[in-house]
Amino acid sequence: MAAKGYVEISVECCKGCGLCVVSCPVKCLEIKKTDTNSFGLHYSFQAEDKCIACKNCAIVCPDACITVYKKTV
Repeated sequence: MAAKGYVEISVECCKGCGLCVVSCPVKCLEIKKTDTNSFGLHYSFQAEDKCIACKNCAIVCPDACITVYKKTV
């Protein structure tokens, strides 16, 4: 059974490059098309609660905007 996790993404730090979205094996991340940060950039967010805490997104993020946590049971 895969671990459960959740992702925190710094909205102000994220430039919406989408690398985290394509690196997610369970496709729980998306780009927020309906909102922007203070720089006018769309940003990534966790759209679905199926994160497995693999940390692929945090590893590929060029700006280190992502922190991944494992959920404790």
